[in-house]
This record gives sequence, structure tokens and C-alpha cells, in this order.
Amino acid sequence: MPAMCRDCLARSDATDGGGVRCPACRSPRVASHPELFDLSIAHMDCDAFYASVEKRDNPELRDRPVIVGGGTRGVVTTACYIARIRGVRSAMPMFRALQLCPEATIVRPRFEVYAQVSRQIRAMMQDLTPAVEPLSLDEAFLDLTGTERLHGAPPAVMLARLVRRMQDELGIGGSIGLSHNKFLAKIASDLDKPRGFSVIGRAETVDFLSPRPVSLISGVGEVGGTALDRAGIRTFADLRRWEQRDLEARFGSRGARLWHLARGEDMRRVTADAPVKGMSNETTFSEDIADADLLDGHLWRLADKLSGRLKARGRAGRVVTLKLKRADHRILTRRHALPEPTQIADRIYREARALLDPAIAEGPFRLVGVGLSGIGPAPEDGFGDLLDPQAQARAKAERATDAIRDRWGRDAILKGRALR
Repeated sequence: MPAMCRDCLARSDATDGGGVRCPACRSPRVASHPELFDLSIAHMDCDAFYASVEKRDNPELRDRPVIVGGGTRGVVTTACYIARIRGVRSAMPMFRALQLCPEATIVRPRFEVYAQVSRQIRAMMQDLTPAVEPLSLDEAFLDLTGTERLHGAPPAVMLARLVRRMQDELGIGGSIGLSHNKFLAKIASDLDKPRGFSVIGRAETVDFLSPRPVSLISGVGEVGGTALDRAGIRTFADLRRWEQRDLEARFGSRGARLWHLARGEDMRRVTADAPVKGMSNETTFSEDIADADLLDGHLWRLADKLSGRLKARGRAGRVVTLKLKRADHRILTRRHALPEPTQIADRIYREARALLDPAIAEGPFRLVGVGLSGIGPAPEDGFGDLLDPQAQARAKAERATDAIRDRWGRDAILKGRALR
């Protein structure tokens, strides 16, 4: 059976997949699979990315449970694996996470730093193939079809080299899923985290999927899962018993996709620079807020954070969205389309503030969020506004602020409204 050492990258033949050590370096981290060197579609997922960056930058946190998030009524953004052992999960309310792991160290997110590390990882992936499709800052699909001749090694070896390079140069670990399409590659990357390397081959696809829950299908969600459950569909084996026309009759246009995924079929290509539909940031308060000045400060910080993410990706958007959650949990959303795209924090903030003013009377609020959609490449000719003669000057001032922050740190310059 083809085998590969994930530490020294030596290739060998293994008699089976268990208990094998590398004949060259004796490492137990050997990946073996009949199709190991024949597959080329991969999903790379960083291991607890935000928490890993925080532990890398603060060695005192290395052996401690770390939760990235904030506020007793906020949610967990990421938890390290020590905290996950205690039951802490992403999107969990912070108060619940602290009940499960009261000794955890809480770290506020630093999205500008995470974006910078993400760019470094992206560059490493693009050294292997131009076909890199990011899904978020910490995960991406890669298509290494036809790259063996270029690199002198099959895709599996190059992927093992990628995660080793990430660890050596950036101090960030990752897990690899390798298969013959995107759907299966993403499932594979979750099978053996952290520092995993899992393979799902063509020959085993149907047998592998049969006993597994249909909740593995991306986009099913709670509502979709309930609809499938009502139809008696809980596993892929259940789903495969349905005819395609019957699935389409019951679930509409999604039926055809379900029929193909039940058989492990996914014709989607790995597409570099796949369009990002929208970006947003939000915060949940420890106490409900009705004060306009306090909300204003939160709006500015959210707009500034969102602007940093857009700038890191060279993107801009046209539609500003304000999200508010009332004390009774009712969600209000307000949107406004701009005449031209922007990535400037000042512009995003001003539009969000204009949307907030008429909604203040409906407070108090427990959450506020700011988003931008209609996203595309940032224009090369600046960010002006014909209706606001001072917009260009403010944009230039913001660029100067960015340059100072890049050199001296994020807190080198703060606006007064950020202190509210």
C-alpha cells in the first residue's frame, strides 16, 4: 500500500494502515492509502487558527485553555483544543463556555493579525498551485491536478510539505483532507484534527458515506435537517435509496444536488478568487444598550475592524448593512447601497451611523453588527464621493493612519469615538 511519512516526507510501501513507522526516520506519522498518490483535490483547515496565533505570539498561553472572543454575553470565536476537550465550541455563548472551562484565558480577537498570517499561508499554497479557493481566513480548497511533474512529487507529498512549512515558518498547524472532489475533501479534513491527514478514495466513497449523517452536507442547517428527518432521511444510505425525481419533487432544486452527494459526486471546480458575497462584524453587549453615544463607539470599532479585513484582501463593497438585536431578541436590519464601492472605515461608519439614528428609539439593544456586501476588487483610483468633497481627504488621512499602525502597532493611533 502506498505510504508517506508526514515528518520526513519519505515514500514507502506499507502492508496496512495501522502501526506503521517510517522506515527512514521511524516516525509514527505515516499516511497510507491505496489511492494516496492518485488524488489531487484537497481541503486545508488550520487547527484552531485564531487561538493558535494567540498561543504563538504569547508563549505563556501554550499549555493553557484559550478562548478567543469576549464579553459575558458574547460568543466564542475560536477555542483551542485544550478548551474543546472541556466542551467549549465555536459560536457557544461566552457564559456557557466559562461554565465549562472557568480557568480559560479569554483573548480579544485581533483580526488584522489573523489576516496577515492568512496571507502568508495563502502564499505558501500558491507556491504549490494557482488553483487555491479560500473559504475563510483559515481554510481553503486546493487543486493540485497536473502539478506532480512540476514539483517532482505527487500532491499528497506536497500537501504534507505545506503543513510542515506552515508549522516551521509560522508556528501554525493544519489538517489536510485529500480526495477526488471538494465535498469529500472537506469532510476528510475534519476526520483527524488536529494535525490530521485523511484520505477518502474513489473506491471507498459509497461505503464511507453510507452510515454517516446527512448533516455532513454543507448548507443543510437546522431547517434542512428537520425536513430531511421528516422524510426519514438521516444517513447517506437513507438518502441514496431515493430516486432523483422524488428528491426533486420533495425538495425542489436541492433534490438533484442531494442525489449526487449521496453518491459522493461533486462536479464543482476549485476556483481561485471565488467571489466573496459579504463580510461583517458584530458584538454582543454584557448589558443592553440604548445610549446613542455608546452605540456610536461600537459602530466605529466594528467599521474599523471590517475595513481592516477588506484592506487585507484588497476588496471593497457597495451595500452597508446595520444589524441590531433588541432585548426581546428580535433582529432589525437596515441597508443602504453606496454609489461606489468602499473599504474605508470612515465611510462604512458614517453610513452605519445614518442607519442607526432612526432605529435608536427601538432600543435598547443587546447586539450590534456592521456588514458590507456587493464585494469586489478594490478600485485602483481611490475612494472618492462626489457628494462629499471631504471624503477623499478623510480617505487619505485613513491611509496615513494605516501606515503608522503597520509600523508602530494597532494602538498607535486611536480615534476619540473608539474610546466610548
